[in-house]
Amino acid sequence: MEIPEGEICVLVGPSGCGKTTTMRMINRLIEPDSGKIFLEGEDVTSVDPDQLRRRIGYVIQQIGLFPHMTIEDNIATVPRLLGWDKKKTSDRTDELLEMVGMDPSDYRPRYPKELSGGQKQRIGVARAMAADPSVMLMDEPFGAIDPITRSRLQNEFLRLQEEIKKTIVFVTHDIEEAIKMGDRIAILRERSRIAQYDKPENILLAPSDEFVADFVGSGASLKRLSLAKLSDIELIDWPTASLDTDRNQVRETLQRSDKDWVLLLDDERRPQHWVSAEDLEGGSGSLTDGGVPAEAIVPPDMSLSAALADMLTSNKSSVIVVDESGSYEGVADLETITNATKAMRVEAHGANGHDRDGSAETGTDESEESGGRLKKDDS
Repeated sequence: MEIPEGEICVLVGPSGCGKTTTMRMINRLIEPDSGKIFLEGEDVTSVDPDQLRRRIGYVIQQIGLFPHMTIEDNIATVPRLLGWDKKKTSDRTDELLEMVGMDPSDYRPRYPKELSGGQKQRIGVARAMAADPSVMLMDEPFGAIDPITRSRLQNEFLRLQEEIKKTIVFVTHDIEEAIKMGDRIAILRERSRIAQYDKPENILLAPSDEFVADFVGSGASLKRLSLAKLSDIELIDWPTASLDTDRNQVRETLQRSDKDWVLLLDDERRPQHWVSAEDLEGGSGSLTDGGVPAEAIVPPDMSLSAALADMLTSNKSSVIVVDESGSYEGVADLETITNATKAMRVEAHGANGHDRDGSAETGTDESEESGGRLKKDDS
């Protein structure tokens, strides 16, 4: 298997399958019996083990902070081993504390026993990054803390990874965590044999065999919706009109569409309210009042699962998607989400070498107005 630079690769599998053993062979805490492991093109067995480990960040479940050392000294451990001068080491310590959201003036002199579990874990991550390694190994780093703190730290780390772009090998036994954290997932069966190595969405919708399907569990399509965002799919181009549009023109717009409502926008294209044919009956002139207020307005980075939850809990059959300035981008409804799920399943089967019946559009037989097709990746 090959791990692309700057990505998080998650090793996941049942207990005893060899996840941690596999990871520890990378920094030679466990020596490989056969085969080759290359780090940036260099065989790890050709490098002095101590020098190798100083090039690789390492975070473990129990954090591993030295209890007799201050937070400053814990973070500075590897830089000092590498011979960094005091100023460079001190500056790096402050930089890392700020990076993980901890005030250097407050936390530098503290000892590990004075920190909460979540704070210790942040320091563990900071220490692993101290020498700015290109590769980090993380062995169930969030496994020993409560669920609420774990979720918050996962989110914080994913935001941090957007900045640092490290190549990370991450071990977990939790498929939900693997799906959330991984750019790619390697599902291991007994004796570390790779059952499937792929992107999370492809594993969810096109498992390679029964073992993978059973390990992923039920509700794979719903899990996949948590990975996709509204910005990833084509939205419905709903009929719209500006608030100062003549009532007769709005009526004509509605008649030309197959919808029962027109969405009225203000001068800055911000959604205001919906109007129906009944609202347009009688009178003339513009429509500044009346109709139904535009609600369920969401950003494009909302996940499809969150959008679906909004529709189901708010008794709204659709959500209005707006950009950062609040300008209208499109509409997503239940049919849009359904079409997106079908399109993702077709794409996943194609990516895994299964027969593909055409493009993602082939997987949805709905008209183009229903939306939900996957946007093309221009990269």
